[in-house]
Amino acid sequence: MEPKRIREGYLVKRGSVFNTWKPMWVVLLEDGIEFYKKKSDSSPKGMIPLKGSTLTSPCQDFGKRMFVFKITTKKQQDHFFQAAFLEERDGWVRDIKKAIKCIEGGQKFARKSTRRSIRLPETIDLGAMYLSMKDTEKGIRELNLEKDKKIFNHCFTGNCVIDWLLSNQSVRNRQEGLMIASSLLNEGYLQPAGDLSKNAVDGTAENPFLDNPDAFYYFPDSGFFCEENSSDEDIILKEEFRGVIIKQGCLLKQGHRRKNWKVRKFILREDPAYLHYYDPAGGEDPLGAIHLRGCVVTSVESNPDGKKSEEENLFEIITAHEVHYFLQAATPKERTEWIKAIQVASRTGK
Repeated sequence: MEPKRIREGYLVKRGSVFNTWKPMWVVLLEDGIEFYKKKSDSSPKGMIPLKGSTLTSPCQDFGKRMFVFKITTKKQQDHFFQAAFLEERDGWVRDIKKAIKCIEGGQKFARKSTRRSIRLPETIDLGAMYLSMKDTEKGIRELNLEKDKKIFNHCFTGNCVIDWLLSNQSVRNRQEGLMIASSLLNEGYLQPAGDLSKNAVDGTAENPFLDNPDAFYYFPDSGFFCEENSSDEDIILKEEFRGVIIKQGCLLKQGHRRKNWKVRKFILREDPAYLHYYDPAGGEDPLGAIHLRGCVVTSVESNPDGKKSEEENLFEIITAHEVHYFLQAATPKERTEWIKAIQVASRTGK
């Protein structure tokens, strides 16, 4: 029986021989980590066993290179991975730590069973509740919150969640609301943002969720991002970099000249609406920018040459100046999320 896949996606990995950083398709299994040169490869380039391994995060061995974590195997071999942004790194770190803990305890990896551990009533439908919470008119309002000189975008507080559950008559009291909110958190419908809420999730408290105005949370597909608060002395940014970041991550992009596909880190900003793309292995300056105002973005079922494509989850951006960009997401869900986010930015951003 094959080990269960826990998480997969693009990460940048440091080579063990030449010490170069290259994007890889990484798969976390119950007993190890496989990494592939391309997602479509049938066999991995390497495998890291998790039994006896330790994880270090954040790893600050490489100066300006951010969002790095290190896995040290039982044989004292170090493997370094870099995520595209903070929340992505934290997600990988949490799952890898849990996988290692499960191996040590002789347990199978499983997301917390909230119905067993918290005795959630069978009548509660967490999926339906999550959709209600995200309703643009009657749901929880997403805000930009500031704490410790950091701005948390598309976020809300713990006590706001409990308030909403009470006002929506989903619970009878705050204690019951805490039970439901903890269930939503454990099932991945809510994510912790900031040290206070993250420490509660990683700790041993009875309830991992905090009914607290200083504990921040976000919806996993909301475009949440945390950024440092700039001061008046900062250099004024170029106009195209002033927009708030609403989504980011790695995608495959087709080159305009050679038509080859490469992994690029994309950052989507609104007002002004720009999609910047970077070399995920390094470099602070973007390789290019796509001005999204007035663009058209659609899914594509065949490759740019008109033939039926072996590559899945393609989509195309056609700018107002009729420049065509072909991109590929890792999953159908990810493609849909990017298309929707770009469509919103193209309509609202200048």
